[in-house]
Amino acid sequence: MKTIAYYISEYGYGHATRSIALIREMMNHSDVRVVICNSFAMEFIMDSLQEHGEKIVYHRVSTDVGYVLKEQSLDIDATALNEACRHYLKTLPDVVSAEDAFLQDYDVDLIISDISPLAFEVAESLQVPSLGISNFTWHTAYKNVINQELLAAFAGSYDKMDYFFSLAGSVEPQWGTIDNQSFGFFSRRVNKAEVRKIRESLDPQGDKHLVFLPIGMKIDLGDITKLPFWNRKNCIFVVSSNMKIDHPNVHKIPSSYTEVQNYVAAADLVISKAGWGTISEVVGNGTSLAIINRPGMDEDQNTITYLQDHRLCSLITWEDLADLRIEDYIDKRNKNKQNEVHLLSEAVVDILGIE
Repeated sequence: MKTIAYYISEYGYGHATRSIALIREMMNHSDVRVVICNSFAMEFIMDSLQEHGEKIVYHRVSTDVGYVLKEQSLDIDATALNEACRHYLKTLPDVVSAEDAFLQDYDVDLIISDISPLAFEVAESLQVPSLGISNFTWHTAYKNVINQELLAAFAGSYDKMDYFFSLAGSVEPQWGTIDNQSFGFFSRRVNKAEVRKIRESLDPQGDKHLVFLPIGMKIDLGDITKLPFWNRKNCIFVVSSNMKIDHPNVHKIPSSYTEVQNYVAAADLVISKAGWGTISEVVGNGTSLAIINRPGMDEDQNTITYLQDHRLCSLITWEDLADLRIEDYIDKRNKNKQNEVHLLSEAVVDILGIE
């Protein structure tokens, strides 16, 4: 049996959802075992992969910093982020030592990272191959925010990457010292019967627009109930379970519901920040997309550029929501792209040397 240690970023659920998509695909190979390394999204990951039993091992460890946002805002808190990165790098050697000791019992053949720098340090310590899979690295995401000394330390970790699979919208260097490959969007597969059930439950008369706002599990916008945006009588709004809102037009996805890609497929329009995980599910299902622009986020801007070049989204600001005409943003054309999860799975299997 081949064993993969899979390090998943702590920032939100986007890295987790796309990693779940790939892990599910790799589970089609009977001789693959995965040790999942994460903390923030671990319960969500466990609920999503429970059917695979002993082929999945769950290991709680904080893998990276992610972004630190200002209170009730989508903007980065640069001071707090610098402080968090400084602490992360200071404690990194001790964490690597602990990870090395833990993984000794699993005879790891490959370490995959999306896209924690910790993983590449652990791979070097264990002397096993490493693979990065992402549309960005934290080095690139932080380059205009944290100081140069800290930034150089992150680059040092990513320089240890053996293979790099860059995803749609990436403008990363060729980090892989052995090989670099490029892929498009990939995501969890939808359940068509569940999609129909969601649509019929939320809009039984079939005469309303279903609008989904998956703002993000690590974002707190405060109580936004009073925004006039929600009062549109021809719309049903779907929001993440963490959003503080109580309105008759708004349906909150239960926190226990893991397969949110089914809501994406059921929606007429998704309004979201430029999180790659959500966008991959939107694009894969051909749902109309309006992106909330955050000019200070390089990761967002790279993804937005890709989407606009391929005519896959509209761009709005948070302030635009107050009087947004939903009808203007619903594109009836079929513009879904291929879900490339199978291609990624086969590329990983190829590195492992599995027939």
